[in-house]
Amino acid sequence: MEPGGDLEWYVSAMSNRTLAIIKPDAVARGLTGKILAHLEGEGFHVAAIRMLRLRESEAGEFYSVHRSRPFFPSLIAFMISGPCVPMVLLRDAAVATLRRSIGATDPREADAGTVRRLFAESKERNAIHASDSDENAVREERFFFAEADVLRGQ
Repeated sequence: MEPGGDLEWYVSAMSNRTLAIIKPDAVARGLTGKILAHLEGEGFHVAAIRMLRLRESEAGEFYSVHRSRPFFPSLIAFMISGPCVPMVLLRDAAVATLRRSIGATDPREADAGTVRRLFAESKERNAIHASDSDENAVREERFFFAEADVLRGQ
């Protein structure tokens, strides 16, 4: 980060990066490679990737913004049900482009050709998570990856 820790500067510099997570439902169904290929076909480059199984406390921390929502307990149970694949993706306008590429949360409402339309089972088992803003992309990336773990370009 630039000296002085100016978050606005850092977020601006990070606007070509975002975080995605292939969720446990898609991993269990053997769709990790297909989803990665789809994202690469959309022009994304993988800058960091790993497979892990979240602990309940980690899932709760990651999704803490939803703590007061009625679906929070089931979301946490789902996210700890099996391995997931967090990744940092690079491309111009990364956050907005990824959100368009994955489609609506409910796969029945997602556009044809989007990740969720192609691979999601339901609104709850929707195959992939994507950061919803540049600020959240920075926070979410830091949750899973140290800065040294992220490649600087392709």
